[in-house]
Amino acid sequence: MSKNKIYHLSSCSTCQRIIKELGEQHFDLVDIKQQHITEEALDALKTEHGSYEGLFNKRAMKYRAMGLNNETLSEKQWKEHILAEYTFLKRPIVIIDGTSFVGNAKKTVEAAKAALG
Repeated sequence: MSKNKIYHLSSCSTCQRIIKELGEQHFDLVDIKQQHITEEALDALKTEHGSYEGLFNKRAMKYRAMGLNNETLSEKQWKEHILAEYTFLKRPIVIIDGTSFVGNAKKTVEAAKAALG
């Protein structure tokens, strides 16, 4: 069995709360500011979830600052922005036994807890 993983931002209090709720000892923690997500990992998440847009953090300050909220972006552009700017990756991304849970919605966190057993 592969080790579970959480992509998070160490300065994000919501990420820290969720890591604590799930139990830090169960995971390899990847701070996306220190170690950006790889294109391969992002592609795998896109395959599982269906789109890069769904993995994009539209609450990021740079999203509005760059005027992206006023543009219609292609899947290729969503991907390029996520790879170029770590704050654009929706977080946390919790991977448990090959299944990923993206974001901090209560139902997403509850599903991740259930997957842990």
